[in-house]
Amino acid sequence: MAGAEVNQSDAGRVVMRRADGNPIRVLVVDDEPVLAELVSMALRYEGWDIATAGDGATAIALARQNPPDVAVLDVMLPDMSGLDVLRKLREQMPGLPLLLLTAKDSVEDRIAGLTAGGDDYVTKPFSIEEVVLRLRALLRRTGVSSETGDAKLVVGDLVLDEDSHEVTRGGELITLTATEFELLRFMMRNAKRVLSKAQILDRVWSYDFGGRSNIVELYVSYLRKKIDSGREPMIHTLRGAGYVLKPPR
Repeated sequence: MAGAEVNQSDAGRVVMRRADGNPIRVLVVDDEPVLAELVSMALRYEGWDIATAGDGATAIALARQNPPDVAVLDVMLPDMSGLDVLRKLREQMPGLPLLLLTAKDSVEDRIAGLTAGGDDYVTKPFSIEEVVLRLRALLRRTGVSSETGDAKLVVGDLVLDEDSHEVTRGGELITLTATEFELLRFMMRNAKRVLSKAQILDRVWSYDFGGRSNIVELYVSYLRKKIDSGREPMIHTLRGAGYVLKPPR
């Protein structure tokens, strides 16, 4: 499996790539089309190549035709157990990093998935951003990526370290909750882009959260108090459109 290089975009977004310069290949296996598309869209934004399968047999065939660098695998599939798919993928590609998705949240299910060879485990409903974060961590940890501690997003004097989860502005440390961190990370990775409440809900909160946009307003206000208080504002509201984070003038 090839290593990966990291490119930095103008907006401070860290882009992981294979050492040969090609995009990282991801296999997404889930029989829920809406969920599979949400995950795929988020991963395409990472600059990665995505292949999707709605059942185990298709997943195994796709992996044989075009071996992925990492896989996202639902445990519950219509034709066979996701754990059986996992074992077959492991036979083909022993070192393939695997992130398991499941609605089951018991300790026994977690142990079964990890014992079968899964590298990490996310339960439904989950935030799409959490899946992205875990996949990036898997790529680093399993050696697919050569990224080493420099996964920092920088917008103006605002710096977010994806590894240490430290955030500073003008060198001053800012303490954020886990949700505030994910929201800020999404906004920084989309710096200068207008983000609608619906987009933020899809990426930061669970995919079936219910569309309650007031939670977005609440957390944006929390972020403003911590990021912009006493400083030139970076988080702006565009009435009727959404929010945008941009460097101070």
